Amino acid sequence: MFSLFKEEDTTDAPLSFYNTASRTLEPFVPLRKGEVTMYSCGPTVYDYAHIGNLRAYIFADILKRTLMYNGYRVRSTMNFTDFGHLTSDADTGDDKMMKGLKREGYDMTLENMRRLGDKYIAAFKADTKALHILPPTQYTRASDYVKEQIALIKTLDEKGYTYETSDGVYFDVSRYPQYGRLGNIDLDALKAGARVAVNEEKKHPADF
Repeated sequence: MFSLFKEEDTTDAPLSFYNTASRTLEPFVPLRKGEVTMYSCGPTVYDYAHIGNLRAYIFADILKRTLMYNGYRVRSTMNFTDFGHLTSDADTGDDKMMKGLKREGYDMTLENMRRLGDKYIAAFKADTKALHILPPTQYTRASDYVKEQIALIKTLDEKGYTYETSDGVYFDVSRYPQYGRLGNIDLDALKAGARVAVNEEKKHPADF
């Protein structure tokens, strides 16, 4: 019975994934032979993660381990959102980090926002270690890339992909015909107000 646990040579075994764009199971072909770069979204670090949050990171870990088991070198990145995540799906409400600062009695400063993030980043790493989740090759923090995010928005604006309202700048999904393809989203069928409050200034309910 111990042969059940014997490692097998998987060098020539095909690895396939479900392609959400084509809706079919397809052989996996990396951009670079033998190497995979992988990104997974990390937590918004304003509070402790709960078991429902951690499920997503277990999935990413299983995917990474599957690639490694099949002989690929995996370089993975996970971000920490410590800036710019609003409490509502309607792009309204407080920034979650601001909410955490208020809850814990901190003054509203960038220094304290980083301090709050440090606390919950450490807690998240402890949780993932307890779950035996492999750490990524690198972590990144959203607050370290604010200048780059602003530059990207300016580029999109110059190309006509955005428009401005009284509460900010929105990406116009109608300017990108393939938007929603991966999630099989029918933009024409979306109804304003079905999930979140209606923003009368938005051109389309899916604009963000």
